[in-house]
Amino acid sequence: MLDRDRAVFAISVAAELSGTTVQNLRAYERSGLLEPQRTEGGTRRYSEVDVERLTRIRTLLDAGLNIAGIERVLTLEEQVHELQIELASKPPRTGR
Repeated sequence: MLDRDRAVFAISVAAELSGTTVQNLRAYERSGLLEPQRTEGGTRRYSEVDVERLTRIRTLLDAGLNIAGIERVLTLEEQVHELQIELASKPPRTGR
């Protein structure tokens, strides 16, 4: 089983897999929407999770959101996910 967080994709592969361009990936990084891992030589490497995030960014752009709106949506989605994990780890409440 491949670790989904393991950065294995070069920037050109990540761009192709997510349906965008290398220039867009660099712009998303500059705007803080994405933070790829780097090799010792400074080459960007992307994980499966990064590619999924890139696909989500593209979907939100296609829906008409700007970069600030996308950043807010992604932040809220992460918070919801964290809360879901927290709730799932708590024992069920009984009675009132």
